[in-house]
Amino acid sequence: MEFARLGASGLSVSRVGLGLNNLGRPGTVTEGQEGASALVHAAIDAGITLFDTANSYGREPGLSETLLGEALKGQRDNVVVATKFGMKANDDEGPDFGARGSRRFIKQAVENSLRRLQTDRIDLYQYHTPDAETPIDETIAALDDLIREGKVLYVGHSNFSGWQIADAAHVAESLGTTRFVSAQNHYNLIDRRAEQEVLPAAEHFGLGVLPFFPLANGLLTGKYSDGVAPEGSRLTLTRQHLLKDNETLAKLKKYGDFARERELTELQVAFSWLASRGPVASVIAGATRPEQVRQNAEAIAWVPTEEDEAELDEIFPEPGKVALF
Repeated sequence: MEFARLGASGLSVSRVGLGLNNLGRPGTVTEGQEGASALVHAAIDAGITLFDTANSYGREPGLSETLLGEALKGQRDNVVVATKFGMKANDDEGPDFGARGSRRFIKQAVENSLRRLQTDRIDLYQYHTPDAETPIDETIAALDDLIREGKVLYVGHSNFSGWQIADAAHVAESLGTTRFVSAQNHYNLIDRRAEQEVLPAAEHFGLGVLPFFPLANGLLTGKYSDGVAPEGSRLTLTRQHLLKDNETLAKLKKYGDFARERELTELQVAFSWLASRGPVASVIAGATRPEQVRQNAEAIAWVPTEEDEAELDEIFPEPGKVALF
């Protein structure tokens, strides 16, 4: 496993991270503690150190954190625990009045996350989604307090636009507080909109990017690389409009051919391409089985050449050149 610093910070993370939105989800083998622990331990064995969860993940909000905390017993000091606040979780935080970036909400949310994770500090505490009701200076000041108290080591954000990244950086500088060190955003070969503003802003302000949905909800796994969408697939249920889009399926067939010509899997291409993109520090990937974790951990060994990147640009054009799917 390779490691990288998260932006301009001193925090080192594995180039592939484990996303834990499936932990505690009904119908998965990780719904209970035994399956969750097996998944986490497989990740550690594969060299993964970054574990990304949130107070809103699980069958009931917070369950993912609870399962992770139990699974990490005896391993806590060997990993980077990243969690989030800012989306509606449960009644532990009390009424949020629509202001989930407020000092009041953050203070309660962090205590509950620490308890569920069975830890005395959160390595990376991330603002899950912007809160239009709370000024960013209040959120940043509250997070700075947590760092000073030792409850949080670094702070990041998720789903920020380019201007919000810039605004937060300037506010932190004017306040003299700790700045955000990471940006977690939707980014993959199919959806490259993050390249328009998010990646340039992150690079300029020294943030490490943590892409989520690296496989585009399964589109880049290889299941569709023959140009046909199998019946009963997850995509059939969630993005049915793409199944009727012959252009999309044709692109996926070209993508499959691209991978096979290089004796790679589609997963290896998707992960390695992301890992090669400027400020990307770690690719956040979900999994429900230990074998998936091992495949993900090994998926960034390929380094695309300029010719490879140009060919992928032909298949999946950069944003602004054509309309996105």
